Amino acid sequence: MAVADFLDRRVDAGALPLVLGDVLVILAFIYAGSTRHQSVAFPPAGAQDLVTLLVIAAPFLVGWAIAAPLVGAYSAGAVESAKASVPLTIRSWIPAAVIGLALRATPWVEGGVALAFALVMLVVGSVSLAVWRVVAARFV
Repeated sequence: MAVADFLDRRVDAGALPLVLGDVLVILAFIYAGSTRHQSVAFPPAGAQDLVTLLVIAAPFLVGWAIAAPLVGAYSAGAVESAKASVPLTIRSWIPAAVIGLALRATPWVEGGVALAFALVMLVVGSVSLAVWRVVAARFV
C-alpha cells in the first residue's frame, strides 16, 4: 500500500505525453551519438540499424524507467510548468544515466564506460531533456 501511495504522488495521468517525448528525446540523442561514432547509419539502412540503436539505448531507457517515476518526472508538478518540469527531469536523468552506465559496465551489456562518455551522457542527456520539457510546457 505504501508503494502505491508513493507512486500515486509521483505519477500523474496527464504526464503521458511527456513519457513519449522523453523516450523519443533519449533515443534521438543516443542516435545522434551512435551515428557520430558509426555504430548506426544515418539514415538507418534497415532494421538492423534500428535494433542496434535500441540495444545501445536500452540501458539508459531502463535507467529512465526506474528513476523518472521515483524522482517525480511524471508528477502533477512536472505537468504544470517548465519551471517545475525541467529540474525534475534533470534530477531524474542523472540517476537514470548512472543506472545506464552501470549496466553498460557489466559483462552482459556491450559498450563499456569511459569517463568522457559518462560526462557526455550526463550533460547531453540533461540538456536535451530540459529543452524538450521547455518546449512541452509551451505546446503540450
